[in-house]
Amino acid sequence: MICNQHDIPKEVHRYGLRASSEVGCGWIATYNALKILGCTTDIDELIRYFEWQLPLIHGNFGTAFWGPQRCFEKWGFPNKLIFDRKRFDAEARQADACIVFYHWAKKGKTGAHFVALKPTDKGFTGYNTFRDSAGPDNWGESIDDFLRRHRYFGCVLLVISGKQVKKC
Repeated sequence: MICNQHDIPKEVHRYGLRASSEVGCGWIATYNALKILGCTTDIDELIRYFEWQLPLIHGNFGTAFWGPQRCFEKWGFPNKLIFDRKRFDAEARQADACIVFYHWAKKGKTGAHFVALKPTDKGFTGYNTFRDSAGPDNWGESIDDFLRRHRYFGCVLLVISGKQVKKC
């Protein structure tokens, strides 16, 4: 699992013209969700696939919110995007893995981020949540509460079933 994208050396796993440590959260969340589902993939191939999705920006501005969903759909994993935060927790508890996309604003800056989530008996575990994450992060029992506490907005949840209907 990749728990902190800032640990990736700038010259390793470039995403477009930029370092994955700066703009790689989309492919990293996809990679981590695949690992949660018990799958493996080649990181460089995964990055190339995401760069191909948006050839104009070529990964230089990160990943579109629908990017991971398109990957899982292509690979045959049943999945759906949830836009209503009130439904996040119930839908995520039925999933085998999730990816949440959100926007943030802090100290006059704004941005967006993807995090892979694993449903557990005690709630949800996040991977690559914060700039200083040293391992998996406890999101508690409610994704919505976590997002609200941190004042994240513009959120979308991808719920993924591990019952793959075709091979990658």
